[in-house]
Amino acid sequence: MLIKRKSIEADANRRAGPGKHSEVAKKDTIKQARKPKFAPVTLSEQDGVRFLHFGTEWVQGAMRLRKPDWPELEYAQQMMAWMLFNPEPQHIVQLGLGTAALTKFSYRQFPDARVTAIELNPSVLAICASMFKLPADDERLSVLEMDAMDFVLDSRNHDSIDALQVDLYDATARGPVLDTPEFYSACAACLRDDGIMTVNLFGDHPSYAKNLKAMKFAFDAVWCLPEVHEGNVIAIAFKKAPPVDFSALYERAAEITASTRLPAKSWVNGLKAWHSPQ
Repeated sequence: MLIKRKSIEADANRRAGPGKHSEVAKKDTIKQARKPKFAPVTLSEQDGVRFLHFGTEWVQGAMRLRKPDWPELEYAQQMMAWMLFNPEPQHIVQLGLGTAALTKFSYRQFPDARVTAIELNPSVLAICASMFKLPADDERLSVLEMDAMDFVLDSRNHDSIDALQVDLYDATARGPVLDTPEFYSACAACLRDDGIMTVNLFGDHPSYAKNLKAMKFAFDAVWCLPEVHEGNVIAIAFKKAPPVDFSALYERAAEITASTRLPAKSWVNGLKAWHSPQ
């Protein structure tokens, strides 16, 4: 994300680690060479908000301690903009868990829906359970440790998702780690015919144009909301382009705000600006 604040452990993580100790250690390193390498998961807190980092200043998510199920960051709120088009999803999937903000909100807000979250880093899974109040799996909630690409390529997941939320960043925060036409085509394959995907992008980064081009290759229509947090842009990709009816969208936005307090009217304003650039 294009949000920075100092991680409590960031300086410590920049220091040199322990040296080599033995041939056994070398062998263990060789054995694990093919496993993904993850940056350390670190935390910071300010004004009642807990932030997740990967050992750097880049914020990977946030939780207000008094409102653990609320999506605290504006970009995370915008990731729920698919609600404008589908008030009753049956299956919501999150690729990239972060602080589980979107997973928790979706789980609480849609009691009749299944919610699935995909996260590759086991440390993120552990810290979400211990520090970000992620509930345990049950008949509706499934949090899976696996690669997002493997999930979307699995034919068992095709034509099964109503809302797909994609927020895949590593410690460098240089753009989504999965950004190819092949990846987005697989995402589209996972959606039902009226399914919608939201993606967190960097608006002032070279990855932005690359991701938009790849999404437009795979989806019938791609719309974008205005930039927030000095860089984050949420793209909304439709497997089948919806009609552009702003009167209906404003009515739906009022319903969303009344039931959730999310600033949905601003989403419609942003979409209107996207369709009518000055």
